[in-house]
Amino acid sequence: MRQNNYAAGMRGQSEAEAHLVNNGYEILKKNYRLRSGEVDIIAGTGSYIVFVEVKYRKGLSLGYPGESVNAFKQRKIIKTAQHYISVNSLTDQDFRFDVIEVLELGGEITVNHIKDAFWS
Repeated sequence: MRQNNYAAGMRGQSEAEAHLVNNGYEILKKNYRLRSGEVDIIAGTGSYIVFVEVKYRKGLSLGYPGESVNAFKQRKIIKTAQHYISVNSLTDQDFRFDVIEVLELGGEITVNHIKDAFWS
């Protein structure tokens, strides 16, 4: 089951990356990991560095994908983003936190990009 979840997550992340690139974003880093958390995609657009959490679901039995990005998950993403900002000396940049929902229903995939989904 874990392998299936991993494959589904990677499929969702690929959809999210394609969405970002098709909308003029530059992918700066994928799967930025620390012990404290992970940021799925770090992208640049205009003057912004965007920290993106990707959530994939096949069906709505558990609700919309973005609903699972709770306060605990947000804190982990923010802490990881702060580390990335610090080690890359990006303190003069604008930042935001987005969620990209990838929803598969009846074989069709829908991508919903939620900008400024939460704040630090």
